[in-house]
Amino acid sequence: MSVDVVTFGCRLNAFESEVMRVEAERAGLTDTIVINSCAVTNEAVAQARQSIRRLKRMRPTSRIVVTGCAAQTQAEMFARMEEVDRVVGNDDKMQRETWHNARAAFDGTTLGFEASEKIAVADIMAVRKMAPHLLEGFKAGLPRVFVQVQNGCDHRCTFCIIPFGRGNSRSVPMGAVVDQIRTLVGRGHPEIVLTGVDLTSYGADLPGAPKLGQLTRQILRHVPELKRLRISSVDSIEVDRDLLEVIAEDERLMPHLHLSLQSGDDLILKRMKRRHSRQQAIDFCAEVRRLRPDIAFGADIIAGFPTETEEMFARSQDLIDECALTFLHVFPYSPRPGTPAARMPQVPTSIVKDRAKRLRAAGDAALKRRCDAEIGATRRVLIESTSQGRTEHFLPVAISGETPGTVKTLVIKGSDGARLVA
Repeated sequence: MSVDVVTFGCRLNAFESEVMRVEAERAGLTDTIVINSCAVTNEAVAQARQSIRRLKRMRPTSRIVVTGCAAQTQAEMFARMEEVDRVVGNDDKMQRETWHNARAAFDGTTLGFEASEKIAVADIMAVRKMAPHLLEGFKAGLPRVFVQVQNGCDHRCTFCIIPFGRGNSRSVPMGAVVDQIRTLVGRGHPEIVLTGVDLTSYGADLPGAPKLGQLTRQILRHVPELKRLRISSVDSIEVDRDLLEVIAEDERLMPHLHLSLQSGDDLILKRMKRRHSRQQAIDFCAEVRRLRPDIAFGADIIAGFPTETEEMFARSQDLIDECALTFLHVFPYSPRPGTPAARMPQVPTSIVKDRAKRLRAAGDAALKRRCDAEIGATRRVLIESTSQGRTEHFLPVAISGETPGTVKTLVIKGSDGARLVA
């Protein structure tokens, strides 16, 4: 057996998992399971722990390495688990020597280090630069690949533990990003997704402080053979004029933006320490829709943030219509130890769960409305597998008989409410 990576959480973690798999195999590790954890909620941490125990029962002789945001913020907890052989920090996991050191530590030893010997976690706040990671491990012709252009976050939302797992914001220089994408396109990947922790803060740490819009322009200008460019997630208050112009002018930038909204109530937004107001979010969506009328919006919304009343929650629900959201990513509020929100008056768990359920139902209805409106349209569909593709707007399409990795012009014939049929 070689190296298996189990990924929790965001798209950035998915990208980093592939980097780790390649580097761990190059270092000569065998029969090893890497858990790339997420810390965004208590449930995410619990899922990682459950997965560790389950995998150890299934593969008792395999080494288990835990990394990711939960490992960075709760290293000692994972190190105390008898199933775990090593805990690796979030920056450390991207370093080649980390995996050579892991192999050296494992060679000639038996399972079961002392907890203190398991931990290889550096101070993430001391990390100031970011090197590009080009994935030779991406299989040629893979339909969609991720390119990490930014990491970390300089903001301190009161509910969020992620800056302590990812460190300060840092960016990959534009030239290196363009070179990566040119190489990936040359290998036959039709769609590239730019990813990061706080993507719209891109460039603030680089000479000249370029912004995400400038990076996007450079990619599209210097890689003309790129078919589709997608942006993973944005903070609307940080979106620059260049990016808005590119959205309006270049059809290769896909008409789909995922927004970090979190709430629709101004007082809750202040208590979250967000930097936008409800009206600014609505105005942003209206402006982008004016520039690109067919745009599809997704959004993160937290249900049951501390002090949230039913009226405040209703304003979050109303955002679905007022911003014309298509995709909803709902987070039931989860108090993260050490964050200011964890010390605020909490909403009862039963109410949090009920509000999350209602938000998800409203999100499902919004997706159905968009899918129904697509019937009869002609779309350029990226074929992901023999049974599914994605439109420019990231809507899933049921297909058959097409070749994965190609982009086809298809007519939308129907919808089951969550997926289109072409």
